[in-house]
Amino acid sequence: MKSLTISAHIEPDTRFRVAPFADSAYPFVSLHIEGDFVDVALIASAGTSEALRTLAAAAIEAANALDAMATDALEVTA
Repeated sequence: MKSLTISAHIEPDTRFRVAPFADSAYPFVSLHIEGDFVDVALIASAGTSEALRTLAAAAIEAANALDAMATDALEVTA
């Protein structure tokens, strides 16, 4: 991965969009993460589908961790 460090908060209204570019010489997919003030585009070329699957799995793991934290917080306050 080419390196760039960014920090942005995902909000409930964050939008996600996939745009495929099927160019015969250099096909790629752009994954946009869009908010009111930020637009991040991840570019994935041929051969990187497994990296995208790993990213998706990490996002699901993060969502599950957030759900668990919310459940724990409800149990503490109840």
